[in-house]
Amino acid sequence: MAAPSPGYSITLRVAAAVDRTSTFDLVAAAAATGAAITALDVVESTPHTVIIDVSADTRGVDHADEVAAAVGKLDGVEVKKVSDRTFLLHLGGKLESTPKVPLRNRDDLSRAYTPGVARVCQAIAENKADARRLTIKRNTVAVVTDGTAVLGLGDIGPEAAMPVMEGKAVLFKQFAGVDAWPVALDAKDTEEIISICKAIAPAYGGINLEDISAPRCFEIERRLRDELDIPVFHDDQHGTGIVTLAALKNALKVVGKNLEDLRIVVSGVGAAGNAIIRLLQVAGARNIIACGRGGAIGPNSSVDTEHKVWLQENTNPEGFEGSLKEAVVGADVFVGVSAPNVLDGSDIQAMNKDALVFAMANPDPEVDPAEALKYAAVVATGRSDYPNQINNVLAFPGIFRGLLDAEATDVNEEIMVAAADAIASCIPEDELHPGYVIPSVFDPEVAKKVAAAVAAVSS
Repeated sequence: MAAPSPGYSITLRVAAAVDRTSTFDLVAAAAATGAAITALDVVESTPHTVIIDVSADTRGVDHADEVAAAVGKLDGVEVKKVSDRTFLLHLGGKLESTPKVPLRNRDDLSRAYTPGVARVCQAIAENKADARRLTIKRNTVAVVTDGTAVLGLGDIGPEAAMPVMEGKAVLFKQFAGVDAWPVALDAKDTEEIISICKAIAPAYGGINLEDISAPRCFEIERRLRDELDIPVFHDDQHGTGIVTLAALKNALKVVGKNLEDLRIVVSGVGAAGNAIIRLLQVAGARNIIACGRGGAIGPNSSVDTEHKVWLQENTNPEGFEGSLKEAVVGADVFVGVSAPNVLDGSDIQAMNKDALVFAMANPDPEVDPAEALKYAAVVATGRSDYPNQINNVLAFPGIFRGLLDAEATDVNEEIMVAAADAIASCIPEDELHPGYVIPSVFDPEVAKKVAAAVAAVSS
């Protein structure tokens, strides 16, 4: 059974008869359902009635209804309102525009706007490069999506993708001081998306492509990198690849193995899987087997996209053909960016000694982490409620901070490897252990070290 999560936190506004035990009864009734009580606040009190807000983490929407029903059954208790705290957090969005300069008088206005602003415009007209110095381009990234591949939700459209893009922008600012803004496009055509991104590029110092489905995302990124003079980074691909490489580098130190000697099986050949494989090869991996829904991509596999053709030509040197379960037998590393519960404990047991398992499907990983831990030396997931969370927030804020600081015009594999090394270095070698191979997303040093490493190789 899933544990209660802050993602399903609720607040019950309850009217209860004044009684010495009324608040205790409320807490007991909610806790009996398995909810985790996080707060109890008295909102109003009269001689006969007390209004109380009971906040609790639940396992999901159905469990939240169960909690409200249990509390409502108490004698003398009325549940007046049930508030979903996640929805409350999103009311009106998570971002706002705030000026950096004060407008206190006419002098300020004359410099910030007319007539003074005209001279700044003329300077940029004479030298467009000055836009990086004299406008928000210096510190601003566009988070561009069409809403076709939102994590765990699929093609939900640009409007429904906005909360994710807003969250991404919040993370940019929180962790690296980068101003980011969601750009949700009502467009799915590859050429139209490329055209729109090129048209808006003058206002931004970089573009973060997000949640655009494969294989279109590959062409969109490639073309924009070729045709724009600002860095373009598809986080679903490269952010995942960078953090995976960082965790793998540290995990290998724990088990005493070398990357070039490993047999690595990757489940998932979409955007993330493709990028992970390419980056692992750049870092020195030689034997990678890519597995899609039909099993391993081998010499006789039927491939229908350009990126799968590349995988067929550049991976699986043994020519292995078979299912995912057959592929992991004797493997040193499993990397999953695919679907939940495609493996079980017996599959992990069949892997090589001191196996490394990175099961990153969200919200449910490719194998139950508790089962994997019985046989693997190191287990990592994409979830925050297990050790070793592979989370892109370790990469993209610092990467763009470094790119903007260096006034970079591109992102390449050297930059990605440097970012992975910086993330890995945030844990001293004498502190590494199986439950700690990747730093916390709240480690303040991560973004700083990544930014410095990226700026150094971008300059």
